[in-house]
Amino acid sequence: MPDDDRQPPPTARTAVALLFARWSGFARRAARSATFRIVAFSIAVRVFTAWMAFIVNVVFPLAQKQQFTVLDRTHLFWDTFARYDSGWYFGIARYGYEFVEGGRSNLAFFPVYPLLMRYVGLALGGGRQNLYLAGIIISWVAYVLAMVMLYRLGKTYLSGPSAERAVVFASVFPFAFFYGVVYSEASFLLFTVTAFYGFRTKRWWLGAIAGALACATRVNGIMALPALGLLAWQTAGHDVGARRKALAAVALVPLGLVLYSGYVETLSGSYFEWAHSIQRWNYSIAGSPFRAFAFLLSELLARPYEYMTTNPTAPYDVLHGLTGFAFILSLPFVGRRVGGAYVVYMALNLWLPLSSGVLEGVGRYCAVLFPFYFVMATVRPFILRAGLLAASAALYMLCLALWVNLHPIF
Repeated sequence: MPDDDRQPPPTARTAVALLFARWSGFARRAARSATFRIVAFSIAVRVFTAWMAFIVNVVFPLAQKQQFTVLDRTHLFWDTFARYDSGWYFGIARYGYEFVEGGRSNLAFFPVYPLLMRYVGLALGGGRQNLYLAGIIISWVAYVLAMVMLYRLGKTYLSGPSAERAVVFASVFPFAFFYGVVYSEASFLLFTVTAFYGFRTKRWWLGAIAGALACATRVNGIMALPALGLLAWQTAGHDVGARRKALAAVALVPLGLVLYSGYVETLSGSYFEWAHSIQRWNYSIAGSPFRAFAFLLSELLARPYEYMTTNPTAPYDVLHGLTGFAFILSLPFVGRRVGGAYVVYMALNLWLPLSSGVLEGVGRYCAVLFPFYFVMATVRPFILRAGLLAASAALYMLCLALWVNLHPIF
């Protein structure tokens, strides 16, 4: 072949240009991907929240003495990830479960999250700091994945843009900061949303496994069983084969609770000692779910100023109470938007904490009731939806600041 017919060898500049063109094409395709946008947004939310929590911890004094630290000494950044129940999860991850007869026992905390902390922490090298770091990593990863699954489930009911808005509302919900700290909320949300997605899309075994993991992550996981059963029945339709698979998958959902109860029996002699341990935190069920609301309303109507300024728990009960009331009001809209199965899920998971007669923790329990975000994402007109989003983001920062500074908003 003549020399003048040969292709000149690529120069370094040409190679760089080719790489840049390929990377630009990939970046453009990724930017058009809803999943990529959700992952990027979710990571940005977690980073921004961590930075704001640090600033809050630097600027404002603690409301009470710090109970424990993430490192061997106080650290104004790392300690913002671990407050209150974080210490219980750390204790289980490091030392295991212990039965305390007649007292408060860590059996009240279900095993999936602390066990993940243990093994991820060991992979990081073990020790106090790495166990807490493992808890943060697990929560962050679970939150990002939960947002992706929330979008995918949302798309089976809503338009793509509305499903993305649901992710935004979930991320700036006033108590959504719990998704990024050493708590089990993000893991529970991931497993629950995945379970509903599995049964919604006829991925029966995905739904069964995720549902069983949810039941072994938090006590209220089992409260999703009736809703998952209803959703599986609706999805299967008149297909006899699909109904059999759906029934088998739903029957496996309680397995997480059954296995944990069996383990608890070996320690305490009672399959339900975990329930007795929860009751020793002054949580009891089967009372009126409206009792706490009635007390709060009577106080706010009769003596609002005195109640807010003299009752030490009043500001926090108002935040929890308003949140729980908003979720109750949303139930008809949830049914209209995504169906009765989701109303059942929310109603049972609202009844469980509210029947205790106290409002403590209600905001955190509501954070995982994801059908609410589908409703918020479709509120019209736009100005109302934007106002609700702005109010939610403002309350998010308030609740984050209260939690970081050890106010009782757990």
